[in-house]
Amino acid sequence: MILVTGGTGFVGRSLVRHLVASGRPVRILLRPSAESPNLPRGLSVEVAVCGLSDERGLRAAMKDVDTVFHLATAEHKGGKADLNGVDVEGTEHLARAAQQAGVERLFYLSHLGADRLSAYPVFRAKALAESTIQQSGVPYTIFRSGLLVGEGDHFTTAMLRLIKASPFFLFVPEDGETVIQPLWVEDLVVCLELALSDESLVGQTLSVGGSEYLSFREVMEKILGKIGKRRGFISASPAYLRLLGLFWDQIAPKQSISYYWLDYLAADRTCAVDTLPRLFGLMPARFTQLLGYLQK
Repeated sequence: MILVTGGTGFVGRSLVRHLVASGRPVRILLRPSAESPNLPRGLSVEVAVCGLSDERGLRAAMKDVDTVFHLATAEHKGGKADLNGVDVEGTEHLARAAQQAGVERLFYLSHLGADRLSAYPVFRAKALAESTIQQSGVPYTIFRSGLLVGEGDHFTTAMLRLIKASPFFLFVPEDGETVIQPLWVEDLVVCLELALSDESLVGQTLSVGGSEYLSFREVMEKILGKIGKRRGFISASPAYLRLLGLFWDQIAPKQSISYYWLDYLAADRTCAVDTLPRLFGLMPARFTQLLGYLQK
């Protein structure tokens, strides 16, 4: 049995679909909520309702579980995100429960740039979570991923909303020259699934990204070209854009965009482009091949 935390999220939905299609039994961990869960439709999965702070519940959810994919994170909630409670302490509870339950393998999805000394909350939280997993005693594999893209993502979809809300120009951090390495979510999920049967990856922290390096300005130009729009660019400091994001979060919470994506643009977030071909025999899709969903 495979337990997936964050199984109703952007990456989780894709991973669960792949795992079920390959005939693997899957259990999704759902946090208690008054809202209806966005469970994958048409898939046979088990559900365990439990928060990451409930270790007794976590141990019960891990009954007969040999593998855990830990994808849950609070970062996409923007100003409402409880990174310490979910990403840091939640991972501590999960790792301890996994060790006590005798879980044989724990996979964790982190970010390129994770660093315990980082000035940016997301990267600091991810690094702390990585450390917890590495010291848990549970065999692990950590994937540090570049920005993930695909239908329903938290980056290109957010950029599309910004474009629609700004008919004349777009703010870009500094000069928009920060380099990123977008990775298609389906490529990541294929690698996660392949890693299940690769014992050589136990105890490894892998940095994975797409097949090309692009500046943020190039990314925006490609998105604009795909949807047939034109906008001017105005350079702004990340600090100003963060304040703008906080303001927007207050006046339009249902349309807010997690301003943590700005942290990705504070420095180049890249890795070797040959990692996926070398480790998994997979050539990542190019960024412009992936954007058809923005035209819907």
